Amino acid sequence: MPPDQRVPLASRYGRGIVAATALGSGIAFLDGSVVNVALPAIRRDLGGGLTAQQWVVSAYLLTLSSLLLLGGALGDRFGRRRVYVIGLAGFSLASLACGIAPTTSALIGARVIQGVAGALLVPGSLALIDASIDHPDRGRAVGMWAGLSGVSSALGPFVGGWLIDVASWRWVFLINLPLAVAAVWATLRYVPESRDPAAAGLDLYGAGLVTAGLAGSVYALIEVPAHGWSAASVVAVVLGAAGLLLIVPVEERQPHPMVPIQIFRSRQFDGVQLTTFVVYAAISGGLFLVPLQLQETLHYSALEAGLALIPMTVITLLLSPRMGALGQRIGPRLPMTIGPLILAVGVALLSRINPGGTYAVAVLPGVLVTAVGLSVTVAPLTAAVFASVPDEQAGVASGVNNAVARVAGLLAVAVLPVVAGISTAGGGLARGFDRAMYISAAIAALGGIVAWFTVRAGAPMLQQPHPALSYACADPCTRDESRRSLADATVDSLS
Repeated sequence: MPPDQRVPLASRYGRGIVAATALGSGIAFLDGSVVNVALPAIRRDLGGGLTAQQWVVSAYLLTLSSLLLLGGALGDRFGRRRVYVIGLAGFSLASLACGIAPTTSALIGARVIQGVAGALLVPGSLALIDASIDHPDRGRAVGMWAGLSGVSSALGPFVGGWLIDVASWRWVFLINLPLAVAAVWATLRYVPESRDPAAAGLDLYGAGLVTAGLAGSVYALIEVPAHGWSAASVVAVVLGAAGLLLIVPVEERQPHPMVPIQIFRSRQFDGVQLTTFVVYAAISGGLFLVPLQLQETLHYSALEAGLALIPMTVITLLLSPRMGALGQRIGPRLPMTIGPLILAVGVALLSRINPGGTYAVAVLPGVLVTAVGLSVTVAPLTAAVFASVPDEQAGVASGVNNAVARVAGLLAVAVLPVVAGISTAGGGLARGFDRAMYISAAIAALGGIVAWFTVRAGAPMLQQPHPALSYACADPCTRDESRRSLADATVDSLS
């Protein structure tokens, strides 16, 4: 196809574009949903305690969250298809390195590269649909994409658990290779190249400061509790603090900043980001520990642990569109207040996952209530992100919200075990698990309080998909119409 040519969804190329982008995003979603289930098997094979397990998760989240906005800007400037294919190739090679890693250090290094590739891959998925599908069909196209991507998230724990039990944890990463090959083939065959001729310069200073700030902080948060202070820890703290403190003054002087500082002058936008941070910190920290508790303390197999959490994904997929419709009628404030409170109850119920507890009594109630809380919260929260900024900043707002959610998960994985008193040397998970769940529950409840005081009750607004599905129209004159059709199509596809 010629560059910058749009096609109808019903055409062969339109369906191919959706398939190519859904395959690529599905790889990232699948990887995110199965790695936690694989952590105990990785520990048994490669050694290392809780600290190593934290780094297996955090190394990926660190580079992904730091470089997401830069990855989107690279696609706009150098070609979205080109950057997307590079991301797919890099993700598959990094997955191969993860699958054959001989040591924990090698696995963590490969996860760092996987996060870099993911930062090129994730933003490009929806950008390609935006740039390649005819305007009237883009809502339906993104709805199809959302449904197909949601299937990979729902099947991830089951598939991952099965692979770990019948083969090895290594196949959790190696399964990405054939999927990536199929995605590259479909992208090169069906997806036209596109770029933004008005794309601004790249803010490498901002990207470097964010990466340095997060890397230094997370290193210290994970390593100091495990091994005490060292020269490396002191350097990490100084580097992290300097990076985080310099972001604002440096970005204010950049001609094309990665994140325009002016966007944070909206109290509504700031309140939504703070709510996002708190809610995702609560759920990410809790769900990092739950699969470990199920396998290491209750002696579930990897497959059983994956199956135990499937109701959460299924309920979220089924209920979120309906909550989005409710938010459209009543506005975001009430759902964003009630949802985190329900989530807090669910996470607190997960504290009952202790030796001797049955699935029906100790696990399932917490899983179900947590799923309801997430469903009530997420769609109105994402809609509030878009409603809090002008249309021309919708893409930046979406990227910031996605990055905030991932940074929250990154910090929660690093901090929660320490605060809860879980031993990083191993053997202390059962003692601190219930305390960790109560802390996560309190954080989730705080999210509801923050939303009540910072989010306007406002008029009813358009529902939007999960932050991972957020979308920005390339053509400002049609953005409002396409966002409306996007919301409708997403609801239809996930119902």
